[in-house]
Amino acid sequence: MKPHTLSAFDRDLEAIRLAVLSMGGQVETAIMDAARALETRDEDLAARVVERDRTIDATEEEINAQVVRLLALRQPQADDLRSAVSVMKMVGELERLGDYAKNMAKRVPVLISAPVIEGAAGALRRQSRLGGQMLKDMLDAFARLDTALARDVIGRDVEVDDMTNALFREFITHMMEDPRNITPCLHYVFIAKNIERMGDLVTHGAEQVIFVTEGRKAEAREKGHSTATIAQPEV
Repeated sequence: MKPHTLSAFDRDLEAIRLAVLSMGGQVETAIMDAARALETRDEDLAARVVERDRTIDATEEEINAQVVRLLALRQPQADDLRSAVSVMKMVGELERLGDYAKNMAKRVPVLISAPVIEGAAGALRRQSRLGGQMLKDMLDAFARLDTALARDVIGRDVEVDDMTNALFREFITHMMEDPRNITPCLHYVFIAKNIERMGDLVTHGAEQVIFVTEGRKAEAREKGHSTATIAQPEV
């Protein structure tokens, strides 16, 4: 009877893991579409990103319900319990990533009517692309329980932090040069900070891969300089 129970748990958990990967793909698309809408000033694409976030939210609820049923029916122990609980944490991170993509898309209509900050949207799209690649690799690490890839993802978070700091300096300079730039630059600052937080969430997901596989927390990670310490640029 016990082997049958274990086999049933593995089968159910694998189905849940596939659902998580599908949700991750939806979030990855949302991030890149939001960044593209920002760069191309595509209000329709931004609206679709906002609308699709409902599907991401619904997927999180369904996966969590599946995990709760799994825990109730199979009553897993030790490693199996750790795997199930980590899935719930993972989908929580993915749902928040979707929210950040939605928030980026919501700023597109406002920025369309604001003064153009040359190169800003393209820079944010590059930052988003870096975060999106981290997400893709984190999901691959999750699918294969690849701790080496998970640690590589964690190490790349400092690149997102450093890019955020560079963008903050650039936006501050634009605001100091012309007061008309303040409104759009403030929106860009919020977007850059949200993308930085996306990197943090992806890193947390990679840390979950290490926790599930090795049964211990990931090593302390390097962080870029805090945006709170950015010096005021000279103009």
